[in-house]
Amino acid sequence: MRSRETLLRLHRFRTDEKRRQVADIEYMIQDFTRKFDDLDAQVKFEEGRTGVSDPSHFNYSLSAKSARARRDNLLRSIGELKGQMNEAQMVLAHEEQELRRAEMLAEKEAMGFAAVPLQVAAMR
Repeated sequence: MRSRETLLRLHRFRTDEKRRQVADIEYMIQDFTRKFDDLDAQVKFEEGRTGVSDPSHFNYSLSAKSARARRDNLLRSIGELKGQMNEAQMVLAHEEQELRRAEMLAEKEAMGFAAVPLQVAAMR
């Protein structure tokens, strides 16, 4: 009985940890997306201010070039995070399934132990 409780706690802990991991990744994606939008606006402002929107032009703003590079890096990072989130969600689904199995097994075991004393009492 004691080991079953420990196993349930372990499954709950793992499931909660995976939920936190998915939530953290979602937060990072949202944060990176906001930063991407800010950098994109900064690039557009700088291009509008200088009147040069071609990054290969000799007179292209260094500030816009720098913001564009950071923006592109963020876009790659967002893509990588989305891949990590998909993987984390699959692991979370598996952990939730394992937790449900462990809980069902514990319920059946508890019902079985509860039924035994009733049967013994009926035999007396």
